Amino acid sequence: MRKTLQTLTLGLLLGSGLAQAEQPLKLGTTAAFAPPLEVAVEEAAKQGLKVELVEFSDWIAPNVSLANGDIDVNYFQHIPFLENAKAESGFDLVPVARGVINNVGLYSKKHKDFASLPDGAKVAIANDPINGGRGLQLLEKAGLITLKPGVGYKATLADVTDNPRHIRIIELEAVQLVRALDEVDLAQGYPHYIRLAGTHDPESALLFDGVDNPEYIIQFVAQPQKAGDPRLLKFIDIYQHSPKVRAALDKAHGKLYQPGWES
Repeated sequence: MRKTLQTLTLGLLLGSGLAQAEQPLKLGTTAAFAPPLEVAVEEAAKQGLKVELVEFSDWIAPNVSLANGDIDVNYFQHIPFLENAKAESGFDLVPVARGVINNVGLYSKKHKDFASLPDGAKVAIANDPINGGRGLQLLEKAGLITLKPGVGYKATLADVTDNPRHIRIIELEAVQLVRALDEVDLAQGYPHYIRLAGTHDPESALLFDGVDNPEYIIQFVAQPQKAGDPRLLKFIDIYQHSPKVRAALDKAHGKLYQPGWES
């Protein structure tokens, strides 16, 4: 009887381990990143890796779900967004690997270059701490302002040390910036929103940021204890190196992205 029970227990344990191994990797994302990930999921299936893609409609739920263990990894956020989420909610989450960086630009309907901007030009940037700093970095890259050394993406208007053209910086909600282009001389712009609005060419920015701001590279994020999950590492390798996934990224983002893992 004892031997039978031991055999049964061993069988249950082995069966449990096998079932665990067959569990799909659950990956959370948002609509902007879903199409190339869907191709990566298909490619993973060909290699025997089951991946379940969970699409969220907001930017809060993916981290809540990840922290609760409902999904194994998410892919939708860069480092500044992750750090802000951790500070606000106390999540214990870590970046595992780099994905793409989606370019953000400075757009104008009134001027063809920065030299044409008048003294005192009205310039719109995002008003939140995550995107506003990115807008200020773009203005510095364009040579319009100077920021305190080292502030990086945490820059605020208080960190502007020089403004030789006396530009008037107006802070607006990020989703409102595309509409502001009719009223201002220059605005921070997000190609995805511009494409949806259909008001002008998303590739027409006077200046784009890129891998010179690596903190904005989208990250695969997981709980620390799952960061080394072989399923996750295999999927990341497929996403980064599959020709079919690269073709899907090109189709989804055109020229307005860069592979962050190559920088």
